[in-house]
Amino acid sequence: MPELPEVETLRRDLLAHLPGEQVVSAEVLRAASVGYPKPPTVFCEQMIGQVFTDQITRRGKYLLLHLAAGASLGVHLRMSGRLLWRSADLPLETHLRVRMIMASGYELRFEDMRVFGQLWLIPARTPPEQIMTGLKRLGPEPFDEAFSPKYLAEQFRGRSQPIKTALLDQHLVAGIGNIYADESLFISRIHPLTPVRKLSLDALVRLHGAVVEVLAEGIVQRGTTLRNYTDAQGVNGNYAGTAWAYGRKGLPCRVCGAPMERIRLAGRSAHFCSICQSLE
Repeated sequence: MPELPEVETLRRDLLAHLPGEQVVSAEVLRAASVGYPKPPTVFCEQMIGQVFTDQITRRGKYLLLHLAAGASLGVHLRMSGRLLWRSADLPLETHLRVRMIMASGYELRFEDMRVFGQLWLIPARTPPEQIMTGLKRLGPEPFDEAFSPKYLAEQFRGRSQPIKTALLDQHLVAGIGNIYADESLFISRIHPLTPVRKLSLDALVRLHGAVVEVLAEGIVQRGTTLRNYTDAQGVNGNYAGTAWAYGRKGLPCRVCGAPMERIRLAGRSAHFCSICQSLE
């Protein structure tokens, strides 16, 4: 968490507030929350005077907030990060790490309880992947033509890893995490332990369609809130209430009524229905 739908929801929210806003001061409350430049005092100095544009882009779980002078602000929320748009007179959040005060009297605040998230100020004319090295390793976007059943077949050929583990690999496809992997496998009727090389073309067609479907629905529902995620206004997402599989251990399957199950797989949980998703 957050995954692609949560980050895309945040991107769209920020588009409604950030364009034209100018930074008049910045404060870093935890040095490690800024990945570049170092030290944090340099980050703060270089942010002053920056003006946000209407170009806010997403790549997988990363955000790029483009600035008028040509630089950009990179963001990765990791497990518990929140990027919040707040009036400057509101109390500061408990786990606030970075704040940028605007001339309008509003602030862009980065809160992160588990402190894995980071911000990067990327200089003008510098490729973002040169600073945010994680961008180099990302696979195609799930909504792009490059992500297709044929692509999945090529990637899975000769590999024996479980499909649930494969879907979490950002080299395979960018933006999918634990929640939407479980949802995609349920909708496509594929058991999470199924070795990828055993998936038929029909199964890959179902899986591809399910990935696109659940991510699109996640965006419509403004993401999933389990613990920390909120949108830019601090409002929870709605997807958890309609989830097919994730977080439903012991509850009746929404299709057949059998109790939903959960197993541990490569250090992560996997939720599924053993009836609807039989292991062949």
